[in-house]
Amino acid sequence: MRVIVLGAGVVGITAAWFLARAGHQVTVIERQPAAGLETSFANGGQISVSHAEPWAHPGAPLQALRWMFKEDAPLLFRPRADLRQWQWCLEFLRECTPARTRHNIIQLVNLGLYSRGLLQALRTETGIEYDHLERGILHFYTSQQAFDSAQEPARIMREFGCELDMKTREECVAIEPALAHARAGIVGGSLTPSDESGDAQLFTQRLALLCEKNGVQFLYGHAVSRVATAGGVVSGVGVTGPEGHTSTITGDAYVVALGSYSPQLLAPLGIRLSIYPAKGYSVTLPVSDVARAHHVSLTDDEYKLVYSRLGDRLRIAGTCELNGYDLVLNDVRCQAIVRRTETLFPGAGDVTQARYWTGLRPATPSNVPYIGKTKYSNLYLDTGHGTLGWTHGCGSGRAIADIVSGKKPEVDFAFTGLK
Repeated sequence: MRVIVLGAGVVGITAAWFLARAGHQVTVIERQPAAGLETSFANGGQISVSHAEPWAHPGAPLQALRWMFKEDAPLLFRPRADLRQWQWCLEFLRECTPARTRHNIIQLVNLGLYSRGLLQALRTETGIEYDHLERGILHFYTSQQAFDSAQEPARIMREFGCELDMKTREECVAIEPALAHARAGIVGGSLTPSDESGDAQLFTQRLALLCEKNGVQFLYGHAVSRVATAGGVVSGVGVTGPEGHTSTITGDAYVVALGSYSPQLLAPLGIRLSIYPAKGYSVTLPVSDVARAHHVSLTDDEYKLVYSRLGDRLRIAGTCELNGYDLVLNDVRCQAIVRRTETLFPGAGDVTQARYWTGLRPATPSNVPYIGKTKYSNLYLDTGHGTLGWTHGCGSGRAIADIVSGKKPEVDFAFTGLK
């Protein structure tokens, strides 16, 4: 079939790769001049199956209230006259029950394990390089209460196949010696030795090149403006090209991988997606002292930050700001990340050469993405991955390729439109 993929982030490109491998004729439409230039541009770099406890959990509402008016808080809610924002927040609260949290953890672990395996197989097959490291992810805690609360989610993850071992303070420092400066504040941690890290943008752009070699066509600089339907199917998508010219692109099937912008495109079709942009930040520093820089990818529970080593660069990313589609860099939040990094790893990175970035992560209230069919027989979803697009990209890409091909995906997951 002729399959049109809308979006060239890591999710769209992995979908294009697996669709092409399944024998389809694939065209990718992307408004940017190249792949991986929006949410995939400078994320935290973690392939983190262990990052499966959703934002919505029983302790989240009280935690969010404590952070409400702190400009540098890990989660910052800016109330807006935006019905979608308030609807999303109400749905988020509904997901905070123990039963819903358990259900969502299972979904995220299943998809994450499947996706990580596919990424490893893809890497072996193609030899693709993207500054990846296979040293696991160490999640460390500086609050005894948070560490204690992490035990039950960890138990559920282990039950469904995620290798997750709890560690003492001294074991954490032994795994990552760069944490020695912060030893006194660490109460414990957890290690997922099979998790990985790597540069998502580099992966996305290099996989896009491999896609081209496999016959995938790319329409860069083309913004999708509308989806046309007729007789219960999608008949084409309207696009605006680099010169402002409009045209209609047609295919046999269409996959929406537009992240935070997916709801806007599909609302006129009567398809409501509960996706809201969760603005995240990252700081990239050149390594200035190898002895002080971390090598293992880390998750800092108190500040909701992740730390990855990408070659001779340190990538620190995280926080969440619910503030619509605003992309202005907030210097207070940027400097908070730098301060925390300097506190943990003083002198490890050259802060005078810091590069700051912000992007919109397509968050669902449950953290579980939309993957599968819609009410239109030839329109499919691969969107809403939140902070886990890099972790789940290969798994969701392979699954959507199977669904488009009329096959049942190999992973146990709550796909949309499948009985």
